[in-house]
Amino acid sequence: MGRDDKNAKEAFVSGLTGSSIGDINTVSLVLPLSVLLWSVLQSRMRVFSPYTLPAALIDFLINCAAPLFATTAYADALWPFNLFLLLPTVFLFLTSRPLSLGPIPSRPPAVHTSMKQTALDPLPVKPFITHYRGSMIIITSIAILAIDFRVFPRRFGKVENWGTSLMDIGVGSFVFTSGVVSVRSFLKTEAGRHPPLLKRLLSSLRHSLPLLILGMVRLVSVKGLNYAEHVTEYGVHWNFFFTLGFLPPFVALFQSAFDIMPSYAVLACVLGAAYEIALDATSLTDYIVTAPRSSLISMNREGICSFFGYLAIFLAGQSVGSFVLPRQQPLRKGATIREIMKQSILAKIAISAMIWSVLFWFSTSFYGLRLGVSRRLANLPYFLWVAAYNTTQIGACCAIETLCFPNLHKAPTKEEEIQRSREATSSVLFAFNRNGLAVFLLANLLTGLVNLTVPTLQTGVLQSMAILVGYIAIVTGVALGLDRLNVTIKL
Repeated sequence: MGRDDKNAKEAFVSGLTGSSIGDINTVSLVLPLSVLLWSVLQSRMRVFSPYTLPAALIDFLINCAAPLFATTAYADALWPFNLFLLLPTVFLFLTSRPLSLGPIPSRPPAVHTSMKQTALDPLPVKPFITHYRGSMIIITSIAILAIDFRVFPRRFGKVENWGTSLMDIGVGSFVFTSGVVSVRSFLKTEAGRHPPLLKRLLSSLRHSLPLLILGMVRLVSVKGLNYAEHVTEYGVHWNFFFTLGFLPPFVALFQSAFDIMPSYAVLACVLGAAYEIALDATSLTDYIVTAPRSSLISMNREGICSFFGYLAIFLAGQSVGSFVLPRQQPLRKGATIREIMKQSILAKIAISAMIWSVLFWFSTSFYGLRLGVSRRLANLPYFLWVAAYNTTQIGACCAIETLCFPNLHKAPTKEEEIQRSREATSSVLFAFNRNGLAVFLLANLLTGLVNLTVPTLQTGVLQSMAILVGYIAIVTGVALGLDRLNVTIKL
């Protein structure tokens, strides 16, 4: 890539004004609508059982092609596009009867059957979490390449300093989703007890090392290939893999605070508020936005300082994961509203989403703190926006699962519950969720390859869409292939 092309690409992706929260919510609506369409097809018609090649193609069209076209070719006709997904879904739901998920094939009873083989898992696999995380990884993978083409609207690209956009929420959502599932290991410990600090740090470092290595590989490759990059995103040397890599050890340190403050949500809010006070009460904001890049720290000040905001987002994700991952206790007939609010996971998600949304409104409202959202700073409004957005998305996926698969977790044995959960989960979304970080790394590598071989700014609509469809098809094929081979790459 020549210097003129690099400068043109940097100018193309910088200085964007972003889009409104409503516009972002409208384009994001395609994710739960795709999940709803898939769930109705499976619960009413068993389209994806068995999982044949035509079923895989339909799965790809619903969960990959739909988000791709919603953010590119149909970005200016989002409501008709969403209706295109919704209307056939409603028709099928109203005109067909649900088919129960079939039990697993009967097997001869073993001579020695342990309770572990039949007892229900206290932390069962939740298809709605898989659908939520898989959808988020897919749309993030789409956006990182689509942003380089003119078919991708500029309002969806990351803003410079203050504002909101689809890609701004995508970065925070990736961190939030990691927080949701990371709390599983803590919930598995006896009575939720924390291991000793040294043991937690050593364990976290094992998770961090591969991410930090990936960060170094990305740094060397970007600098060595003279690849176009936007310095104000994270800094001169910092990148998103470094942010992900430093999260585990800091989370391990913050877990010691649970002896004083036993709530992920409160801890996240305290950290977010403290960071916002530092931004507003000191010259930290001016330093991040305008300071000269004269030292290693100042060169990477965006990545270093915004890390505290992303840490708060990660903790907020853990707060949601702490009550959505455990098994829901069965509700008795005639349960009171108080009992429903206390036991229903969907009710807890709805309350959590409402609280995060109110806090976000207060932080940005004329009658509140009047703060601006800044992904570059990862400030308090950005943290609250990410928490509110993702909790709402999780709630939508949970509501869809409750509607389409109401008997999912009523299986008599663990083995049958696993079978039911697998049948109620999109194979494409399952595959993306299973190897999420590895697939995201592949998407980054393919993005670099396309940019080095294709003049993305000069390609027309048809050529751009052909490249993007081929790109997401390759990523999906690799994800499905790894899943079929039963390979899990943990990074």
